[in-house]
Amino acid sequence: QVQLVESGGGLVQAGGSLRLSCAASGSIGSINTMGWYRQAPGKQRDLVATMSSGGSTIYADSVKGRFTISRDNAKNMVYLQMNSLEPEDTAVYYCNVRWRGGNYNYWGQGTQVTVSS
Repeated sequence: QVQLVESGGGLVQAGGSLRLSCAASGSIGSINTMGWYRQAPGKQRDLVATMSSGGSTIYADSVKGRFTISRDNAKNMVYLQMNSLEPEDTAVYYCNVRWRGGNYNYWGQGTQVTVSS
């Protein structure tokens, strides 16, 4: 059983910063991709950033230059440093881990990020 637990969400003013953390536990494939997605009210869940176990990253255009994803493979942790936050970044942020082409795909419970103007 794979479990993902996010932390670090909260309320911040526009221009501020937050750091999200996600701890993964259970039997996780050694070659995997971990990442962050977000879902605003009434919208679909969208990719924010992902990072493979080899270090390759993908960012949504809207967060490039402001957000940085990192991970600690030994601890099965993934982080999202969010700087210069904007009200449009307000959403529930979900941690994800997947491997074997998505045949194994797990989500955390989500953490709320609210950016006030």
